[in-house]
Amino acid sequence: MGFSMQPYGIQSMLKEGHKHLSGLDEAVLKNIDACKQLSTITRTSLGPNGMNKMVINHLDKLFVTNDAATIVNELEVQHPAAKILVLAGKAQQEEIGDGANLTISFAGEILQNADELIRMGLHPSEIISGYNKSIDKAIEILGELVEPGSENMDVRNKEQVIFRMKAAVASKQFGQEDVLCNLISEACIQVCPKNPANFNVDNVRVAKLVGGGLNNSSTVRGMVLKGDTVGTLKRVEKAKVAVFVGGVDTSATETKGTVLIHSAEQLENYAKTEEAKVEELIKAVANSGAKVIVSGAAVGEMALHFCERYKLMVLKISSKFELRRFCRTTGAVAILKLSPPNPDDLGYVDSISVEEIGGTRVTVVRNEEGGNSVCTVVLRGSTDSILDDLERAVDDGVNTYKAMCRDSRIVPGGAATEIELAKRLKEFSFKETGLDQYAIAKFAESFEMIPKTLAENAGLNAMEIISSLYADHASGNIKVGIDLEEGVCKDVSTLKIWDLYVTKFFALKYATDAACTVLRVDQIIMAKPAGGPRRDAAPGGMDED
Repeated sequence: MGFSMQPYGIQSMLKEGHKHLSGLDEAVLKNIDACKQLSTITRTSLGPNGMNKMVINHLDKLFVTNDAATIVNELEVQHPAAKILVLAGKAQQEEIGDGANLTISFAGEILQNADELIRMGLHPSEIISGYNKSIDKAIEILGELVEPGSENMDVRNKEQVIFRMKAAVASKQFGQEDVLCNLISEACIQVCPKNPANFNVDNVRVAKLVGGGLNNSSTVRGMVLKGDTVGTLKRVEKAKVAVFVGGVDTSATETKGTVLIHSAEQLENYAKTEEAKVEELIKAVANSGAKVIVSGAAVGEMALHFCERYKLMVLKISSKFELRRFCRTTGAVAILKLSPPNPDDLGYVDSISVEEIGGTRVTVVRNEEGGNSVCTVVLRGSTDSILDDLERAVDDGVNTYKAMCRDSRIVPGGAATEIELAKRLKEFSFKETGLDQYAIAKFAESFEMIPKTLAENAGLNAMEIISSLYADHASGNIKVGIDLEEGVCKDVSTLKIWDLYVTKFFALKYATDAACTVLRVDQIIMAKPAGGPRRDAAPGGMDED
């Protein structure tokens, strides 16, 4: 375009260098395509036999995992439409803690089907209205598939907990779910408060120690802190604890000021008074009955010397959050500066001991009787990547526990629910008149993706599996799903594969909302990118935190 020509149309309105994509071909189908690409990444890691992805993020940190939430978080998706799917996955992860993969893969699938509908000549708004009808109907059907009697569950009954948690953990760590569920449910039940609805995910901690294998893992009532104690005392039992946030150091006595010293003995006395002050403070702590001092900052040499003299164990916890959890476990009140503690401010521990696990010194703080408000799952594994992945499985389990505390209803797993939804929605689409029925039929078809993907990931013939699932469901067996170990279709209630109702409910809801959001876009207008350094380039020399 020559400079003499006046820009016209939309160009006349925007700055030079903008991009403007409009219409079905350029905007809608492009967006759908981007979302499709994203969902092809996540769907191969759906389910227990899901493949792992190796993601290297911008800080060169390596992730090997099949946890969709981790994958999409580290990918830093740039495309605006695909970002909407990522946000839906994140919302699911924050709400339930499992099923992010289902959300993203399903949204990608219904978008891909919308692509076919658009090419058939349907308008996006018709598809959206059809999809909205479908999701309402799907949720209604989902409610009918709930296993009767599953709503009144005892969240302290280990068997029932494992029953519901197994599927979520198996999808991350197939083959090890029994060992893991055992550990997780034990930890969760220990920290479950009087009212289960107040269960706090933060109270189940994970300590990852390289070495050993999963069968060396255990749960500890209390906390496991990496690192050693500061002094020479390595073990105390049934002790009171004083927590000082500001550190245990001489600076407690120093005041900013100028002292004029005339003679040698004055100088000696000055140092002595300081020493006496520190000794006095430490002695006061010892007299209050405390046997352990926990410091949130540095521990001075002199202070340490007196702690040793008065047989006080010294622990240093530099992380504020860990310190807070420590106070929660022991019931101590954190004291800001080194001063004689009130008896009420002291916490109590059953034992604190330094143990060596696989070459790592750890300090184990046990609290059996007391507030039992923090529990730690000690995971063992051969490499960091494996440990990270185990940790994600534990997170999923703990989040599932939280979800089941709020709503313990379950639906058949192993794709049984999805096939039933597909079948019932298809029947529903025949009753509809108008163009909606095409959209509803496509929405119903989208559910086939889940059994298909599960079968493909397990190396089974997907078509055979799906047709035999349909056949079983048509004859009224709504609980027939895929037994991935044997590669056949059977009643999943005998295999004890159950999914939480809420996980499915939110996953489908978020997926549909995300898909409709993408379909509503008909123009993409990007302003000219601003100059200056790129925002996502991380400053050098930083660690991952």
